[in-house]
Amino acid sequence: MSTRPPDSNPVTTGASGVRPSSVLALMFNRRIAGSALRVAIVVGTALNMINNGQQLWEHHPVGFWQVAMNFVVPFCVSSYSAARNEARRGKGG
Repeated sequence: MSTRPPDSNPVTTGASGVRPSSVLALMFNRRIAGSALRVAIVVGTALNMINNGQQLWEHHPVGFWQVAMNFVVPFCVSSYSAARNEARRGKGG
């Protein structure tokens, strides 16, 4: 008989012991998503200036996906990090 708690199943929990589905749900929580959006705007703008600055100043075309990813990636990183921390805090550690 196993003495392992039910939520410590390695198939349903990640390496951090947090269920991936709960982290995904938390990522789109209004508070977390709003904060991540503000981070994405600031960081995405800086990344676009670094990565596409010359093209923008010289009025050359810049690929939509390249610009979009400079905002999407910081949003995902910020919201995932906040959600994972929130999920861990909810578990008591």
